[in-house]
Amino acid sequence: MKLGFLTACLPESDLSDIARWAAEQGFQALEVAAWPAPDPRNHIRVDQFDEAESTRVKKIFEETGLTLSSIAYYDNNLHPTRRAGINAHLRRCVDAAAELGCPTVGTFVGRDPGLTVDANLKLAEEVFAPVVEHAARRGVTIVIENCVMKSWHPDGYPGNLAYSPELWEWMFTLGLKLNYDPSHLVGLGIDPIAAVTPYVDRIAHVQAKDTQILPGRIDRYGFYGPLGGDKGWYRFRVPGLGQVDWARLIDVLYEGGYDGVISVEHEDPVWSGDPAKVRAGLGIAYRTLHGLIVG
Repeated sequence: MKLGFLTACLPESDLSDIARWAAEQGFQALEVAAWPAPDPRNHIRVDQFDEAESTRVKKIFEETGLTLSSIAYYDNNLHPTRRAGINAHLRRCVDAAAELGCPTVGTFVGRDPGLTVDANLKLAEEVFAPVVEHAARRGVTIVIENCVMKSWHPDGYPGNLAYSPELWEWMFTLGLKLNYDPSHLVGLGIDPIAAVTPYVDRIAHVQAKDTQILPGRIDRYGFYGPLGGDKGWYRFRVPGLGQVDWARLIDVLYEGGYDGVISVEHEDPVWSGDPAKVRAGLGIAYRTLHGLIVG
């Protein structure tokens, strides 16, 4: 395995600066954000990907010795009004990944909140079939993060229909694989180690984020959280500051044969607010995980 992080936590920094810092700290890989401009999380500009952009990105990874583990574009591929544009940008991510020799592109299934779950699943099969086929032709795997995305639904219901093992089994039939993030299962009352053990061979990428349970909050809000769908009784932390048993989880990944990248997804509110604090948070994650990964 290799240890890396998702660059979206440093939107104000250039990819070359992020990569140099990552290599100096001992990280071995980057999962690179590629949202469309003007979103600042566009460290690879796939919406204007040409020979010059390809050369720029390849040079950064050659000079630092880092691995480009995934191109990240996490948006709602079933959005009721923006779906066509989101799907088109996802294809551009696939094309850029193929050119750069990057094995995976990460995204969400999403959800149309105006449709039933069954209707959404049928819609997803229609939306993803041609994208998965296009990616396969180009030697790229599309991976889906198991984030709940409650903020995408007006009532705070799951907005990304890939949040549970039941839905993983469905999406595997579409040719999609899992970008496994254990933090989201903690907030669903699912054991993140027991849940993933049968599916390690379907994981093509791993995101490392932790979840801290806030004492007493669930007694006020209940499992579903406060009105409006906010989490309420838990918050995301960098690995080592929450509930996830990282030693056991990484052991299960090794035992199941996973040998890819573990990419820290930094969404910790304590270690956010400016680039120095974000980097300090990434340092905490590195110290938590580095000793568990066999180099």
